[in-house]
Amino acid sequence: MGKLSSTVAVVGAGSMGGAIASGLVVSGVAEPSRVMACDPSQEKLALLGEKGIQTFDDAARMLAADPDVVVLAVKPQVLPAVVSGIADKLVDREVISIAAGVPLATLEGLLPMSRVIRVMPNLPVQVLSGATAVCPGGRSSAEDVHVALQIFGALGTAKVMREDQLDAEGAVVSCGPAYVALFVDLLTRAGIENGLPASDCREMVLSTMRGVCTQLLESGEHPRVYMERVTSPGGTTAAGLRAMESQLSYSVYEAADAALERTRELAKG
Repeated sequence: MGKLSSTVAVVGAGSMGGAIASGLVVSGVAEPSRVMACDPSQEKLALLGEKGIQTFDDAARMLAADPDVVVLAVKPQVLPAVVSGIADKLVDREVISIAAGVPLATLEGLLPMSRVIRVMPNLPVQVLSGATAVCPGGRSSAEDVHVALQIFGALGTAKVMREDQLDAEGAVVSCGPAYVALFVDLLTRAGIENGLPASDCREMVLSTMRGVCTQLLESGEHPRVYMERVTSPGGTTAAGLRAMESQLSYSVYEAADAALERTRELAKG
């Protein structure tokens, strides 16, 4: 991935905002001098300042430095108030919102003179291994989308999606870290029940999960093909998969459907 030539300003340095600002620098995609962040917490700003990131305690002062791209990394419930105080400074800028559940229509209503993009990152962006859906607004350009993909691609993988796909993406990808953590916990518990030490078993399961994901990502191999390489005819893995697959398939589909249904309920208020 090439170096980011744009200057990026992040409004809000909480868990996600801080991860975005820090990740751009740690990944090498952006020079520290091209990244800014603002937050009322001096403690959070100090951590970013140690990486050479420009920090501010006031969004208006940060925007006076004329960044190319502004990332709104604040909670949905405070987004309107935050935007109302700086909307005039976001005119003709690319503005990326990570506010969950706030649709493009609302964002573009709040920022009628900005080029808005809505994104949905998940928690592992904090370790540069996350996944982000990128949804362009009506006024954003192809270059705006390219820059958004550069920013969030530095934090893992980023894909362009339509807004009508975001609910499904959220039910699978945004909720996915919790699903994976549950599977790790269940597999660890199965080991404990069969006599393995808890901490050793958990570490070995986690290392295995990381290894499998790395191999699948690097090879591009389909998971089914990978499974066949691990599974000997009539062997122990085949027996385990036979016992697991039908129940696990049902549970995964049910989980995604339940998360999607809850998303729709929340959208209705």
